[in-house]
Amino acid sequence: MSSGDSESFASKTRKHTEWLRSGFHYWSDADEPPPALGDRRWTSDLILATWKQSEGVHPTGLEYRIGDSGGGFDVLEFKFPDKEQWLPATAKIDISLQLNRRTSEPQIEIPIPWYGAGMSFGSVSEQIMLSRAMAAERWNTFTSTGEGGYPDSLIPYQRHVITQIATGLFGVREETIKRTRIVEFKYAQGAKPGLGGHLLGDKTTLTVAQMRESPPWVSLFSPFPFHSVYSVEDHRKHVDWVKTVNPEALVVVKVSTPTDIDMVAVGSYHAGANILLIDGSYGGTGAAPEIAKKNIAMPVEFAIPRVHRYLQEEGVRDDIVILASGGLRTAHDIAKAIALGADGAVLGTAELVALGCTRCKNCERGRGCPFGLTTTDQELSLLVDPSWGAERISNLYGSMKNELENILRKLGLNKVADLRGRTDLLRYVR
Repeated sequence: MSSGDSESFASKTRKHTEWLRSGFHYWSDADEPPPALGDRRWTSDLILATWKQSEGVHPTGLEYRIGDSGGGFDVLEFKFPDKEQWLPATAKIDISLQLNRRTSEPQIEIPIPWYGAGMSFGSVSEQIMLSRAMAAERWNTFTSTGEGGYPDSLIPYQRHVITQIATGLFGVREETIKRTRIVEFKYAQGAKPGLGGHLLGDKTTLTVAQMRESPPWVSLFSPFPFHSVYSVEDHRKHVDWVKTVNPEALVVVKVSTPTDIDMVAVGSYHAGANILLIDGSYGGTGAAPEIAKKNIAMPVEFAIPRVHRYLQEEGVRDDIVILASGGLRTAHDIAKAIALGADGAVLGTAELVALGCTRCKNCERGRGCPFGLTTTDQELSLLVDPSWGAERISNLYGSMKNELENILRKLGLNKVADLRGRTDLLRYVR
């Protein structure tokens, strides 16, 4: 394709995406959203509300707090006290989060108790990765590369980019470990525990294959588990390896939710991890198999309090940070996860919804995403301008920050840390 043809296509695709996105304005202003938009977890209301929040507008008239799944965070709600016990609107609310509790290692604080989840180059386009990195820099938080390597375009934002090391070791290089402040080991993924990662050949383009150091147009599998890790001692060797390459790096351990998640958690603590990321099954893109998401491992709302209580009993709860991920969509989900025992959250799909995802679940195909999000096609990727994407994610973060502060204010709490483990503030709604 000549440069003239490329410019012509870019112009056409931008007009096309503007037309698609104008539909969101039409839908969000209509009395009834279209019935085909979203699913039970991401209802049409939630999708449209997230879109509005990403434009810097409060989602009036839409259910922006919960979905309609009939389970998980959708059947938990806060027991807010009477208004007399609320903090005044002028009260200062602290929602910052320290990402390291080990005193001998670097201290990193983020102003909001969440960062961006791992989305690999191949599962999403480079433009999406760049949008997320730019937003992370604006908010002084982080975003994770996922397991697909570290594109050079992210280097200017390296202080806000987490390098992920997964079982396939795709694109893992010492140079990327050295440039990051946080390294994440992905031992398991909540959307497909026991299965490992899977990128279909349709998405393994020449560029993706070069980044992953693999053959093009061939399906790529990340095995389960790391075949060099079968004990806490093996786990410790992983942590020691990273800290030998980069002594200033914090280490995140990402795990799914097996029935012995409490033992996994304490093992990661003794292996030297700074952060344990508990990844539940409600997340993942449309490429994650439904049979795995719905039938393997423990629901994350059960796993969080189990880990929290066990680490308390072991006397080490305040020495490691616990984050929750896997389908956290709103500020209310984040607050509920913290009330169950987490310190903060990690967001993935919510950022894609902010950029136009309608949950069509066609993520596994290279040209399957009509918004140019979960695609490796060079033409479709032009649908997203990174500056535009960063602005929308930043707006979503701002809206979620305001809502989280409002939740704390209504609970009479002026620190998000005071919400941790407060299951007494939650009730189950059948």
